[in-house]
Amino acid sequence: MDLDLRKIRYFVAVAELLHFGRAAERLHIAQPALSRQIRSLEKDLDAMLFERDSHGVRLTDAGRQLLDDARPLLSTADATRLRVRRAARGPRRLVVGFRAGVVVTRALRAFGAAHPDVEALARRVEWDDQERLILDGTVDLAYVRRPIREQGLTLLPLFSEARVAMLPANHRLAGKPELALADLADEPRLRYADPGPGELPIRTIEEKFESVASGAGITLVPGSVAEQYSRPDITYVPVPDAERDEVLLAWEASRSSPLITAFAPLAPLADPARAQEP
Repeated sequence: MDLDLRKIRYFVAVAELLHFGRAAERLHIAQPALSRQIRSLEKDLDAMLFERDSHGVRLTDAGRQLLDDARPLLSTADATRLRVRRAARGPRRLVVGFRAGVVVTRALRAFGAAHPDVEALARRVEWDDQERLILDGTVDLAYVRRPIREQGLTLLPLFSEARVAMLPANHRLAGKPELALADLADEPRLRYADPGPGELPIRTIEEKFESVASGAGITLVPGSVAEQYSRPDITYVPVPDAERDEVLLAWEASRSSPLITAFAPLAPLADPARAQEP
């Protein structure tokens, strides 16, 4: 029996909230109807997905497996729907995502020259949505930086960059010709994916500026970010022994697209080391 994507969406809502009432509110359906859909899905799969008792709702092993598989499955379905709608609207389009510091202009120009019938657009992505925007079809492919969740993606390594320390302009280490990681060992670092209680995750370069300038902490950023973004209250110092920042081109692994195939060989034009090439 084919999987019913609507039932899968219902399952994901319950699995994420572990509460049928709140899941029904999120989905804007009645709780009894949601319970019937989940029972129907369990019958379709011949597997119990939830354990229900007086203590609440818990995922079974089968439920945890389905949740792992359901998210990329739904993302793929959403991406397919988006691409079909784009195709129905008319001219072909390639949307290229990029992280802060990555300049895609040369690659887009080269692609546009070879494919004048295709509208090529750029959209910035952040560390916490770079995978999602590829998998849900918002962007067709993207320049991403590690760390990255690789599930469902094809990754093409492109180039790496040295990292520099972003410091307040009045910091005791500002003005040094270079630093070692040991020099920064006792410095408070900005938190990203694992914020503390009551803290908001820092997403953008602009938020990094505000946090560093206010004295909340320091951070390491790719050299291209230092070249493109500046403020009088921020300074950058090279850290030669820091792990280099790796840039990759990423797209959905199951997707076959002649436009992605055509763009991939041009992607290295974004390498800062090639900026002086004609």
